[in-house]
Parts: sequence; C-alpha cells; structure tokens
Amino acid sequence: MKRILSLLCLLCCAPLAAQTSLGDYRRAVLRYSWQLKAAAARTEAAAQRFGQARTGFLPQLSLDGSFSATVRRSNDAERWTFSVLPQLVQVVYGGGSVRAAVDRARAGYDIALCDEEFSRLEIGYAADYAYWNLSALELYAAAMRQYVRLIVSLKEVVDRRFEEGYIAKGDVLMIDARLSEARYQLVTAEQRAEVALHNFNILQGADASAPVRLTDSVRDSILMPQHADHAEALERRPDYAAAQLRIVQAEASIRGARAPFNPQVSVGIGGAWRPHTPNRSGSTLVDGSAFVKLSVPIFHGGERRRAVGVAQALRRASEWNAQQLREEILLEEMNGWTAIVQSRAQVDASERSLRIAGENLELSTYSYGEGLVTILDVLQAQLSWIQLYTNDITARYNYALAISDYRRITAGEE
Repeated sequence: MKRILSLLCLLCCAPLAAQTSLGDYRRAVLRYSWQLKAAAARTEAAAQRFGQARTGFLPQLSLDGSFSATVRRSNDAERWTFSVLPQLVQVVYGGGSVRAAVDRARAGYDIALCDEEFSRLEIGYAADYAYWNLSALELYAAAMRQYVRLIVSLKEVVDRRFEEGYIAKGDVLMIDARLSEARYQLVTAEQRAEVALHNFNILQGADASAPVRLTDSVRDSILMPQHADHAEALERRPDYAAAQLRIVQAEASIRGARAPFNPQVSVGIGGAWRPHTPNRSGSTLVDGSAFVKLSVPIFHGGERRRAVGVAQALRRASEWNAQQLREEILLEEMNGWTAIVQSRAQVDASERSLRIAGENLELSTYSYGEGLVTILDVLQAQLSWIQLYTNDITARYNYALAISDYRRITAGEE
C-alpha cells in the first residue's frame, strides 16, 4: 500500500507537458522566428533610407578648412596661411532628383512592410505544417501500437489452440511473422514521430526533446474556410502588393534617371575667414557672400536617353513580373481550393471504410475463436484495418494541411 501511495505522489509531482493549441504554437513560432526578425530589420532599414531621402529637401551646412605652412619666407610674408569656408546651401530645384529619391524610398519602405507580412504568412504555414505533422505521426504511432496489441492478443489465442492440437504449426509461424513485421513498423512510426517532435520544438525555440501535448488533432472537426474570390485573394496577398509597389518604384527610378540632365537651381550664403594675401602681418579678415547657382546640362552624348531607356526597361520587367505573380496566385488559389474539396471527400470516404473495417475485424477475431474462420481471414482483417486507419489519418492530415495552405494562399484570417 505504501508503495502504491508513493508512486501516486511521484506521478502527481512529476511535471506534465503543458497543452499546446495550434493558435498558441503559431504565436510562439512567430515570436521566436529568426526569419521574421530579419524581415523586421530590413523594414527598419527601409524606413531609415526613406528618412535619409527626405533630408534632400533640407538645407545643407558645410565647413571647409585648410592650413598650410611654407618652408621659407618670401618678401617678408608669414610662412603660414589658413582658410575657413562655411557655406549654407538650399537646393531650389534639383531636376526632380530629390522627389524621385523620396518616392523610390517610400515605395521601398512599403515593399519591405509587404515582404515582412508575407514572411509572417510563410512562417505561420510552417508552424501549421509542423503542428499537423506531429499530430498525424503521433496518431499513426498510436495506431501501430494498437495494431501490435491486436496481433499479440491473436497470438495468445493461436498459441493456446496450437497447444490444444486444433491448428497446425503453420498458423503459429504465420502469426509470428506478422507480429515481427508489425513491431518493425512500430519502431519506424515512433522514430518518425520523434523526428516530428524535434522539428516542432526547434521551430519555436524549445528543447528539441521536450514532451508536448497537442490540444488540437487532425481527427478533430475542422471547418472549411470560405471560398475566396480571385480579386479578394489578390488584394490580400502582400507579395502581390509588393509587386505593384515595385512598378511604382520603377516609375520613380525613371524620373530619377532624367533628373541629372534637367536644369538645377540652388541658393546659398557663405563666408571666408583667412589672412590677407600675402600674409605679412598675420591679421585676418572675414568675407561674406550670397549666391544663386544655375546648372543647365546641354549635351552628354546621348547619356540621358540611355539612362532613361534602362529605367523604362526595368519598369516593364516589373510589370511583367507582377502579371506572372498574378497568374501564379490565381492558380494557387484554384489548386488550393481543389485540394480542400478532394481531401474532405477522402475524409468522408475513409471514415466509412474504417468503420466497416473495424466491424469486420471484430467479427473475424470472434469467429476465429469459435473455429469458424482461418487465421488468414483474421490476419487479412487486421491488415485491412491498419491500412484503412492509416488512410484515415493521412486523409485528415491532408485536409488540415490543405486548409492551412489555402489560408496562406488567400492571406485569410485564422
């Protein structure tokens, strides 16, 4: 009695693996993901580039200075001289280069945001895949353990009937071979489940061998998502939005390519602090000036036409890439919905078949105990049951994964 109480206390005090739902696991993976952190860093870099481009609208203050000394004095002049030249310049019109750079940087920042959101979709799908894969493989391993127990229980009956002289040695050898094969399959199933557990934990930054208990299962009833309209799917896809923004960015690049060849106007004020020239007394003077600068490019050997042609070609490439991505998304959406419908039909069919196989297995096992059927009939019923049970797990896993993939394709809500 004391041993039993001690064992119960140890079981109560032993830490149990916390239950993990699909939503909690997705959030944990998103928090840990290095890929998402890198995408956020790229977004921050794009924001800084946008801010850097906007400084082109502001005046610029610069200071140039120099100091020199000669080895010999000439004409009684000092050997040293210096100059300090501060200057404040405001670009009035830079040919549109500043505006083009700002527009290009703004589009780049929006593209980075879209890329970050697309990374979030991809990582969320990876989390779903790891979760449903672990659930399916755990169910498969449990099914194989049940399959081994069924064969072991049948072997007990076979051994007893052989000892009583009702059956031949061939039946014993047959059941022994089937049991050996089942145990081999069980080892393989448990190994695959262990690998899936490692992938599950590593994806969320946990200890690879830490035990987990899944709240959700592929055998649960999962509602089908709403069939998304093509236009709605395109509107919600962040990678398609990024492709459209790349066209905007390419148009800004065209204006940026033209800008250096447009007239440019700038105004400013400056000053100079330096000694007299030649520097005979060492006294200094301060001069001030205000200026307007106009630059008009006239002929550069066709450089402008070439630069603009390159930018226009890149814009056309961006437009064609967006069209190709549009077709790919539409194809993904149609294939994704087809996968949901077909896997749902497979779930319904496998569920009915599994119920029939279970009844057949129960009847065959009972009939063998009564001597009404042969061992081959029972073994065939067991094999049919494990195959149909495996098909049912596979169908439900494909259905759950198809739903996750469709939500990724359409950027749908969880």
